[in-house]
Amino acid sequence: MSIMASRPVPRDDASWRRRRLGLFSVCLAALLLPICFSGGAVATPAIGAALHGSALEMRWITSAFMLAFGGCLMAAGACADAFGRKRIFLLGVGCLLLTSLALAFSRSALAVDWLRALQGVSAAATLAGGGASLAQDFDGHARARAYGLLGTTFGVGLAFGPLLAGLLIVRFGWQGVFAATAVVAALALVIGTRGMRESRDPAATGLDWPGTLSFTGALASFTYGVIQAPALGATAPEVIGALAFAVVLAVAFVAIERRVAHPMLDLTLFRYVRFIGVQLLPVATSCCYIVLLVLLPLRFIGVHGDSEVTAGLRMTALSLPMLVVPFVATQLARRIPSGVLCSTGLVLAAAGLAWLARTVGAPDTGVLCPALWPMLLIGAGSAMPWGLMDGLSVSVVPTDRAGMAMGIFNTTRVASEGVMLALVGAVLIALIGAQLPDMPGAVAPDVAREAVNRLVAGDMHGAMARAPAWGEAALRSAYEHAFATLLDRLAIVTLLCAIVVFACLSGKTRSGATDTADLGEPSTDTATP
Repeated sequence: MSIMASRPVPRDDASWRRRRLGLFSVCLAALLLPICFSGGAVATPAIGAALHGSALEMRWITSAFMLAFGGCLMAAGACADAFGRKRIFLLGVGCLLLTSLALAFSRSALAVDWLRALQGVSAAATLAGGGASLAQDFDGHARARAYGLLGTTFGVGLAFGPLLAGLLIVRFGWQGVFAATAVVAALALVIGTRGMRESRDPAATGLDWPGTLSFTGALASFTYGVIQAPALGATAPEVIGALAFAVVLAVAFVAIERRVAHPMLDLTLFRYVRFIGVQLLPVATSCCYIVLLVLLPLRFIGVHGDSEVTAGLRMTALSLPMLVVPFVATQLARRIPSGVLCSTGLVLAAAGLAWLARTVGAPDTGVLCPALWPMLLIGAGSAMPWGLMDGLSVSVVPTDRAGMAMGIFNTTRVASEGVMLALVGAVLIALIGAQLPDMPGAVAPDVAREAVNRLVAGDMHGAMARAPAWGEAALRSAYEHAFATLLDRLAIVTLLCAIVVFACLSGKTRSGATDTADLGEPSTDTATP
């Protein structure tokens, strides 16, 4: 035994151990990201009750995270290539640790909002640096297995994040969600420091600052205007100014990206019809899946009065299919065209949304409520394109442009989630306002807006305190009718996305390297759009 213990470890074994440590660190960080998203939604009612935040401050708890995440993801990828993937990953995880600790000790809802935005920036750096580092440490089948494990870890976070958040809130209060995040981030930081290898792209041109600032500014201004509109009124100068500024910045972004030598976003990729179809997939899954990860916990906890644990258990019905169905979809894609599978999944999700709308208002029977079956169908349908769209994002463009395509896709995915959350929240507020009885003199317009905003943020008690003339029964009835209408509209949008995705992605599938003939281009090795 002593001889074996003193024998030096072979060089290859040492390298493999280091790479496994690096993979473990990235997977730990990936586990945190969906928990940061869904855990914040579950904790929102408790944060609002403890810190007495306004309705707008409560809505920004999730939107600030998603906005910063989506707006900074592509810039973080460029920084990782230029300054080092390990360095950006460790910087992201370290900031995730610090912001999570600061969130646990926050004493105002406004501070929580700003820290959640910083947490989103940290998440972007973590994902960009960690994902890029795996591509340098693994190749061939090992790389496929590494990314498969990364996706599975992300799915575990989605599936059990709400339940874990609920358990932590019941045991430690809302601070427990962020304290637990800090502990896991610290573990990922220590392991990543030891196990990851530094790498960078020697040909990297650095960050496209004009493009980054204009894109992030447009996204932030649009989201701000949409979220502020229900509280201030759609015609308020602040709202109109924010939306107009978003349009100006969006136009400037397109002009900048068309002129710079090394753009952050290569707009010519949108000449590929199949590439456009792939970009619709995260938009569709945002409509039918991501928004429900936020709206349903607020409904269960804030409007129905369920405990955080009960809400977390119910949410597993929505996310549990993410652990199995993506793998099944990748196996089916060997025999069935990916476009057919993706559009079929979206049709199933749309049917689940319509079914869920029919269960709104049905009597609850504890954890096993009537909504569980349609939630399972929505989760299973959403998981089919979820398991395929990452691979499709790089397979529908020429091979030499795959990296840019992946960056655009990830940005579209996260940015669309943040924008969709803001839009759906605004629509739900408008629908509730239309359902409530008009009581001139009893409920002033500004008071009514604040009450409805609080209701959507999961604060039934705050809504009743602002507008006692309506009463709990009227508020709950208006919410349920509006929620059912919203689900029907989301089902229609998802179904339309399924039709467009099928039209864009129909045709031959490929099993090997990118074939530009499938993109509607001449079948040549150097084809350009």
